[in-house]
Amino acid sequence: MDEPALNAAMDRYACGDARAFPELHRALSSRLLAYLTRMCGSATLAGDLTQETFLRMHRARATFARGGAVAPWAYAIARNVYVDHARAQKHRGTERLPSDPGAEPPDARGADGEAVALASETARAVERVLASLPASQREAFILLRYEGLSVQDAAAILGTTATAVKLRAFRAYEALRAELEERRPRPHDERSGEKTGGIAAETAAGKRAAAKPERSGRRGKEQGGVRGGSDDK
Repeated sequence: MDEPALNAAMDRYACGDARAFPELHRALSSRLLAYLTRMCGSATLAGDLTQETFLRMHRARATFARGGAVAPWAYAIARNVYVDHARAQKHRGTERLPSDPGAEPPDARGADGEAVALASETARAVERVLASLPASQREAFILLRYEGLSVQDAAAILGTTATAVKLRAFRAYEALRAELEERRPRPHDERSGEKTGGIAAETAAGKRAAAKPERSGRRGKEQGGVRGGSDDK
């Protein structure tokens, strides 16, 4: 359903047309579920929060301004649902429910198994970084990057300015970029450099061994000045 049709359905629903609700649910449920899953990190919990979001939308339907955009309004309600839950559960170390097994591990068999495993690990790394970010940065990034909302709509949802939203999202992006840069494989020349250092050490050691018979009986201190290889790191 496109945005104009979605907004029109919400107008009908706000005016008491209960038949418009299934249209709203079909159009918004998957979007809100994805958003809440990224916010709380648990698909099971996100399902419960999505149901609570639609319940609050139903209760507040009469307050919806006719002709307005329903998506930002629905996301704002979903965010409030998540914030209320997080506040109630702040004493817990994690929001993942014990019955929630998390994401299924990828099947590494087949020609594309390695690529699938790498993509899955990267996705988990992104989730870890997002979870470690301040809530303001995580929310701004998710709304812009994953939910595809405009800066203005995200600012309205978060109750801040467009400039603040862009700054928060940029800081989140920088944290993610730094994490992915750390995960990039090292160039092969670093390994070759380590091998070169080992060869140099062996060569220097061989020179010391060859020099010992010629310097037999002389002061041992002269041997101390010879150092093998390049072990500085």
